[in-house]
Amino acid sequence: MNADVLLDAVDRRLLAALQVDARQTFDALGAAVGLSASATLRRVRRLEQEGMIAGYRAELVPERLGLGLTAYVNVRLEKHTPDERRSPMESFRAAVHTWPEVVECSALAGEMDYLLRILVRDMEHYARFLRATLLQHPSVQDCKTSFVLERVKVRTAVPL
Repeated sequence: MNADVLLDAVDRRLLAALQVDARQTFDALGAAVGLSASATLRRVRRLEQEGMIAGYRAELVPERLGLGLTAYVNVRLEKHTPDERRSPMESFRAAVHTWPEVVECSALAGEMDYLLRILVRDMEHYARFLRATLLQHPSVQDCKTSFVLERVKVRTAVPL
């Protein structure tokens, strides 16, 4: 179903306000969108139940936590062979969930199969992760890394 059909103008204002500050009281949220606190609570609960709101999280600053290096790694997997019990893709996807350095993994169309966003302390930490973990995985055929020099725009908010 199309999200445009499910969301009215008040829902959109409410979601926008929550993206700015999800710790607001329902009184404050209601004032921002023109509803009472109880009506705001009902709408927020409905948006949660319908899967529009996946959760609430604190936004952390990796550098302040000692994770000063961000790497984007394009990964190519070996091709599937019919005699395997588990495909290389399934095996890789399962492994990614166990690697704390990988904070995002996206499947790609094109030359490479996955794009990983990796947060590590420094180049030594990255090299250790690459050699001991990523390249040791039996499904990984090749990888290419780009390092972040500067974050120009960082947004977690979804455009409404």
